[in-house]
Amino acid sequence: MIDNRPQVDNLPYMGIQWTSTTDDAGLRLDSAIHQRLPQYSRSRVQDWIKSGRVTVNGAPAKASYILRGGESIDVEPADLPPLKAVAEQIPLDILYEDDAVVAINKPAGMVVHAGAGAHSGTLTNALLHRFGALSQLGGDLRPGIVHRLDRYTSGVILVARNDAAHLNLARQFASRTVEKTYLALVHGRLDKDEGRITSPIARDPVRRTRMTTRIPTGRAAITSSKVLRRFDAYTYVEVKIGTGRTHQIRVHFASIGHSVAGDTLYGAPPAGQGRHFLHAARIAFTSPADGQRHTVEAPLPPELVAWLKIV
Repeated sequence: MIDNRPQVDNLPYMGIQWTSTTDDAGLRLDSAIHQRLPQYSRSRVQDWIKSGRVTVNGAPAKASYILRGGESIDVEPADLPPLKAVAEQIPLDILYEDDAVVAINKPAGMVVHAGAGAHSGTLTNALLHRFGALSQLGGDLRPGIVHRLDRYTSGVILVARNDAAHLNLARQFASRTVEKTYLALVHGRLDKDEGRITSPIARDPVRRTRMTTRIPTGRAAITSSKVLRRFDAYTYVEVKIGTGRTHQIRVHFASIGHSVAGDTLYGAPPAGQGRHFLHAARIAFTSPADGQRHTVEAPLPPELVAWLKIV
């Protein structure tokens, strides 16, 4: 059998062209490219597609484009992302600092660490410039990162300054002794003053950027809420999570028909503020530096304060 797959020895420096076959019919474009070039992650392929480095029959196409067979596919690979995070001079709002841990007030729009589509301007880039060495247990791309916040979620996030602190904080998160409190504006009026959602959460098998509660074999998740104020079409809530699943608050409230305001990924209409209304307002933890319990709060950012005045 003749192997007619494209040669990839010098992939970052050459264009790749091929014609899809009947075997490719029914595949998403990003899946088909990933199958041809398995040494590159699917997220890296999606980066190429978003940046216009992939064409189908001479025209740009979406990652979700379904192949029929017979299409001419052209791929112009980009250089690989850096193998480690690099320091960048980016302002940081430091809420708390000791020899073991730093608490940062992350703004909405800032990515925590490098990943698909974001290799600079991240929180880790800023942290390395400000503090130099951090915990390395998260790897070269995630120095100091013990937990994460979604890109468009603002608020307090903890960072480990050394490996011992990282292990200590990780144990606190695993044992659920770290208390995380969020503020959210959700669509609709919640009937009960207090609520609890316990649906398991899993990756959506169709839309891989989303999570879902529709798969019973998902991971356990606990979200508790208390109503702070009711508006005509929204409810302002304080939320506490006993687990830290990806998109947990967002997917849990969407699952009961009350999507977080502005969260278009989970069914909310665009709000015009360029973000969703979810803020990590408070975190309580025991510092490995002194063994004392600390509570750190991040004030509600001005754009969310203004949002509450117009709902």
